[in-house]
Amino acid sequence: MSLKLENVSVVYGEGTPFRKIALDNINIEFPKGKITGIIGHTGSGKSTLAQLLNGLNKPTSGNIYLDGTDIWEKPKEISKIRFKVGLAFQYPEYQLFEETVGKDIAFGPKNMGLDENEIALRVAEAAKLCGIPEDSLNRSPFELSGGQKRRVAIAGVMAMRPEYLVLDEPAAGLDPVGKTDILNGIINYKNETDGTVVLISHSMEDVAKYSDMILVLKEGKVFAHGSVEKIFSDIDSLANSSLDLPQITRLFHELKKRGLSERDDVYTVKFGEKLLREKGIFNA
Repeated sequence: MSLKLENVSVVYGEGTPFRKIALDNINIEFPKGKITGIIGHTGSGKSTLAQLLNGLNKPTSGNIYLDGTDIWEKPKEISKIRFKVGLAFQYPEYQLFEETVGKDIAFGPKNMGLDENEIALRVAEAAKLCGIPEDSLNRSPFELSGGQKRRVAIAGVMAMRPEYLVLDEPAAGLDPVGKTDILNGIINYKNETDGTVVLISHSMEDVAKYSDMILVLKEGKVFAHGSVEKIFSDIDSLANSSLDLPQITRLFHELKKRGLSERDDVYTVKFGEKLLREKGIFNA
């Protein structure tokens, strides 16, 4: 079972001089229990795709299937899909509105009609996954830093325990520590719930480190799709999609050219450091 798009296209401004094809005949499946990273140049269709997955937008043509059922089969029940496919927009901290952190995280579960005990359990669970201290739950979210607000917003989505978690640039604009905390929280959520994650990011390093599969979009079309190894092994293909390799991968390509490494299939700094230490190139 999975989340799948079949022949999906999205056209904006149909019948006007401003007509734009945002997505063009997309066929893609997001396998359950995996993290799929989506990358692509600005305007490639990443955010449009994210908004389709939980029914926020409707495709112009084609079908979106959640565990075998078309999500638009019963349009009046589309809200049920949004409980199963949670979406955190880019810069989700701007969506906070409740008077306390705890109430903001509880907003989704309340709309699901859960009882107070279950809501409290889910708020505590999501806060822990996102690294939000218990004593912060009674604070106003507007007293928090940008990174802390981001955690609260993502915790609000996680508290609904969606089977599929869609995140549009969840670490954008954060410092390295904040970015790591947010992304580790997402990994913890996936591991503890056996959920499926769709991670949209402009950071090649983040996609390489955290994803199982990668989808590359270019001008609204699927340019490439496959494992991390498959996608990052083709330098020329990525260049043609206006993307670049992670810095650590580029470093190992150069080392291999110079005979200093037998491998260039290195996509994370941690693994690269391990190889360099083994060869005695880096001993600091």
